[in-house]
Amino acid sequence: MDFTPERLERYSPHILLKEVGGAGQRKLFDARVLVIGVGGLGSPAALYLAAAGIGTIGLVDADVVDLSNLQRQIIHATSDVGRPKVDSAADSIAALNPDVVVRPYREYVDEDNIRSIVRDYDFVIDGTDSFAAKFLINDACVAEGVAFSHGGVSQFRGQTMTVLPGRSACYRCVFGAPPPEGSVPPCSRMGILGAVAGMLGTIQAAEALKFFTDTGQLLVDTMLTFDARDMKFRKVPVKADSHCAACGCRTAKAGAPEAGGGGPDAR
Repeated sequence: MDFTPERLERYSPHILLKEVGGAGQRKLFDARVLVIGVGGLGSPAALYLAAAGIGTIGLVDADVVDLSNLQRQIIHATSDVGRPKVDSAADSIAALNPDVVVRPYREYVDEDNIRSIVRDYDFVIDGTDSFAAKFLINDACVAEGVAFSHGGVSQFRGQTMTVLPGRSACYRCVFGAPPPEGSVPPCSRMGILGAVAGMLGTIQAAEALKFFTDTGQLLVDTMLTFDARDMKFRKVPVKADSHCAACGCRTAKAGAPEAGGGGPDAR
């Protein structure tokens, strides 16, 4: 992508950053990010990625926009109620930044399709709201060697970590396996402060931008948690598990630590 006068103006705040500059912006133009779940986390993540000039954004979601989504899923509008979320989100991205190529996937990810989708991207944003989907995304990204950002929110709390397959702890290293089905109520029953989803999704987008521009320190081998009620943030160190069913062999060969970590998941 060439730096036209319009693009120089649009991306000048990035170009002025010595950590990004013109070279970093070109890396963002060339980047491909997959957002799985265009909801509370995926909405702000996708918008900030589009605003940053990520060249290709894939959007995966089989649902349609519901009125109750609008309290936090800011990529959709009232007029979008009843529309497929991927179509609504694609329109919002096009209106924000026509430079971005959007690839919509109106489907659920499952064992049959996820690896073929993930392998076409450089980074994945996990914006899903179920444990099963989170483990599915983790295992597919580890198998395909694609970096990803885990994210989960519930009520006033959020958590996130970044996974670099073969180089860091993965989600399964930390949590092992999904809890029994129905043991953790979904947000639709527990509720969520809308802005909390925005906080978490924005952090996930920042991790993706840092990944492509090689800026700062990623949340690797670290679980960032926060509680918005008193704005307390905490970084919890986690370690790769050499016996992990998803990444054990890979991280062991890469020389990653062997001990496992754990903690509660806030969806």
